Amino acid sequence: MTDGLDPFELASLITAHDDGNYAEAVVPPIFQTSLFTFSDYDDMISSYRGEKVRPIYTRGLNPTVRAFEQMLAKLEGAEDALGFASGMSAISSAVLSFVEPGDRIVAVKHVYPDAFRLFGTILKRMKVEVTYVDGRDEEAVAKALPGAKVFYMESPTSWVMETHDVGALAALAKKHGVVSMIDNSWASPFFQRPITLGVDLVIHSASKYLGGHSDVVAGVVAGSKDMIARLKAETYPYLGGKLSPFDAWLLIRGLRTLPIRMKAHQAAALDIARRLQELDIVEQVCHPGLANRLPAGLNGTSGLFSFIFREGVDIRAFADHLKLFKLGVSWGGHESLIVPGEVVLQQKAQPNSAHAFGIHARSVRLHVGLEGTEALWSDLQEAIAVAT
Repeated sequence: MTDGLDPFELASLITAHDDGNYAEAVVPPIFQTSLFTFSDYDDMISSYRGEKVRPIYTRGLNPTVRAFEQMLAKLEGAEDALGFASGMSAISSAVLSFVEPGDRIVAVKHVYPDAFRLFGTILKRMKVEVTYVDGRDEEAVAKALPGAKVFYMESPTSWVMETHDVGALAALAKKHGVVSMIDNSWASPFFQRPITLGVDLVIHSASKYLGGHSDVVAGVVAGSKDMIARLKAETYPYLGGKLSPFDAWLLIRGLRTLPIRMKAHQAAALDIARRLQELDIVEQVCHPGLANRLPAGLNGTSGLFSFIFREGVDIRAFADHLKLFKLGVSWGGHESLIVPGEVVLQQKAQPNSAHAFGIHARSVRLHVGLEGTEALWSDLQEAIAVAT
């Protein structure tokens, strides 16, 4: 169960919305409009002066988008949230709001590959330095933080699924006056609420578990009113990564089934991870749920993990024989997906965290969907039999 939320409170958060004058509709309407007009000159000028908060242009404020933002903020235990057109738009806006040329970022290793690329391309051209640390080594983190502007976390980390003591790391950042951020896409606010652990800004690729149906690309940042206001003032209006009303409506739909879906993903993935662990041809299974205990604040596990085959397995044959598991990037929807590590290591045209920090060529990343554990396990067994 999500930390700090009892079942009744959780149910209230995922069903409630500001009804406004929507005829008591149980689902918020989609305000599919680019702009909003004014009743008269005084209404227009008072809105431009900021004397009243009201929609003017959908790139800045839209009622459907705002309903999603408020729902997500409540789920994360944050004061406010801001929706974006993609997870990377959310990451870029959050980071760029708090760094200037000559500043330094501390980031944990094995961050999401496109976050790594952002740090190594645009931020590099801005003369922003990035120091990478092992998030499991709190002494190394403490040594790297003095003088930094941003501490960027991900727990569990991409691909290798390393977990960190998020609360302890956030406290170190606060001690040194560093703004802490975390990508919480893997756990979702159902299993991890970093705001309650002391993190300043929580980022999601909402395309993943928040949406949950593989039919929307979106992102969101949650935090204090002051920090979200800074994003609204400094990056959000000018980078153009606005969340569309229809995508926000799909995300509201997704949030309402989040608890049920996350429990199902957790149960199926953990079952399959344990079965894989028992196979002689599997060298290692990287799943946080297989550890003796989860770090403080992480109250469950999702459907994404990886494992490493021993030598002699034909990974191409394994991948091509799968029927329920599809070859595909991303994760978080109903469908089960795989990505072989040797495929990721072929992507050499741009900086890649897999190359920088190492993933095993015989590794496979699995997203365990909702097709049913026994059917998925049968699919894996048949593909393994062909590949060995």
